Amino acid sequence: MNVYPSDKNPRVADRLVEALSAHGVSTVFSLSGNQIMPIYDAFNDFNMRVVHTRHEGAAVFMAEAYARVADQIGVALVTAAPGFGNALGALYSAYMSEVPVLFLSGDSPISDAGKGAFQEFDQIAAASPFVKFSQRLGFDMDPFPVIEKAIALASAGIPGPAHIALPVDVLNSTEFSVRVPLNVQLPEDETSQDLKQLAGSLVSFVASMKKPLILAGPHLFRGKRAETLQPLEDILDAPIITLNSPRGMRDPALGDFQSVLAASDCVVYLGKPIDFTSAMGSNNVVSAQNIGVVSSDDGAHDHGRNVFGDRNLLMLQISAVDLVDTLLDNFLPNTADVISSRVDWRETAARGINYRQFAENDGAAMYSKKIVESVSTVLQHKPDTILICDGGEFGQWAQGFISANTRLTNGPSGAIGAALPYAVGAKLARPDANVIAIMGDGTSGFYLAEFETAVRESAAITVLIGNDSRWNAEHHIQLQNYGEDRAIGCLLGQDIRYDISAEGLGCEGVLVEDLDRLPDVLNACLDSLKPSCINVLMPGAPAPAYAGFSMNPGSP
Repeated sequence: MNVYPSDKNPRVADRLVEALSAHGVSTVFSLSGNQIMPIYDAFNDFNMRVVHTRHEGAAVFMAEAYARVADQIGVALVTAAPGFGNALGALYSAYMSEVPVLFLSGDSPISDAGKGAFQEFDQIAAASPFVKFSQRLGFDMDPFPVIEKAIALASAGIPGPAHIALPVDVLNSTEFSVRVPLNVQLPEDETSQDLKQLAGSLVSFVASMKKPLILAGPHLFRGKRAETLQPLEDILDAPIITLNSPRGMRDPALGDFQSVLAASDCVVYLGKPIDFTSAMGSNNVVSAQNIGVVSSDDGAHDHGRNVFGDRNLLMLQISAVDLVDTLLDNFLPNTADVISSRVDWRETAARGINYRQFAENDGAAMYSKKIVESVSTVLQHKPDTILICDGGEFGQWAQGFISANTRLTNGPSGAIGAALPYAVGAKLARPDANVIAIMGDGTSGFYLAEFETAVRESAAITVLIGNDSRWNAEHHIQLQNYGEDRAIGCLLGQDIRYDISAEGLGCEGVLVEDLDRLPDVLNACLDSLKPSCINVLMPGAPAPAYAGFSMNPGSP
């Protein structure tokens, strides 16, 4: 790592960047501003890549995607009040998706606190609902242990963002405390717990059931941990489902999961909050008579008892990551000697999740299906692909019908528009991968200018925009709830040329009106050394809904 010159009297800003570098940070996603200019200056003395975005929210989304794909902390740096405020929506998304992001924000001078300083704002109060840790750096603090604590807390237990506010006068100061390691208090001290005994409790609990299901948190099988999913399913002899979509059990990637859940006699929440994604555990939806909760959060246990009552038969307060690691280290079965007693159940659950028969088969729906199936066919020949699915109706078609080794969605927050910055962050985390983002014309408007960031950073991403000229999700809500004569305000400009806009920002742009052209266009864009925008004109269709699945073996 590079360090500041030996003859330089280091500022807090220099010490901060040194701390980031010491913790393996090599890329920072940022939008500049007055209060963080000392940090920009300090970047000169370290081998630090600064990805300068066009919007603060995009910087956080890029850091989130980078963290997801690179399996390490993502870092976003923005300026004070307005810049900080612009980033909060994206910060909420990272929080809900359980992603470790270090969020650094410039701040007004601490020496002028309470005097109405330029852009003075209580950032700690504003950030706290969206982060696991929030602290304002003071003159008496060495940035090294503060960064250490923030990264440790962001990565511990259920991961999430951590925030540090950086007053500009503190950053410029050359006087700070000698480095004294902080006592980093993680959410719990598990060293005294018998992990193997707790893991055995879970194995025994699940083994006593006939049709168990495991609902896992989004963080458990992300990145390299995705490789542990199948071994863990074999250990527990049970299907493991991650609910990481704002549509919860109606995630189009999960087929008719609701029928599978209804047939289960045992549900274990493995590092998974009991929230809207499973109907808050309502007995009408989660009808199993045996419930287990594994969480490092006392609140989750209390909530589990309140929701499930006498059905809540197993409570383990422990990090789900530690528990999974213990299971993999100590309970992996010898598959040659094990004949599963639940082959039929696991196969039935798999059929339900892979089920794709539509409740409706109108022309618009079939057109959306043909688009994403065309993409899926192309990607079958490009195994190292990162697929990014935005929110909205068209993004749901991509989730339901395109497969890729790595998939990023907008997560439980339900935010839309992140696909383009996600794509840039993912490409910078894994430059050799093919990165394709699928989004609608409504979502594309949020961060369209980040096409220029992609060009500047040589991030050769491919973005496919399904252009139906309207806010389609809301349009269909209006049709369903209020009737066609009450539909209002959801139409967008007809035949808008997003491809030409992308060209103006330095990308390659292609208009597709004939689906037969799409495979050739997509192959050319994925092989290009430049970012690409494919603008596909299409009729609007609601997200896919499935019907007709039977839990009986042998059903279609």
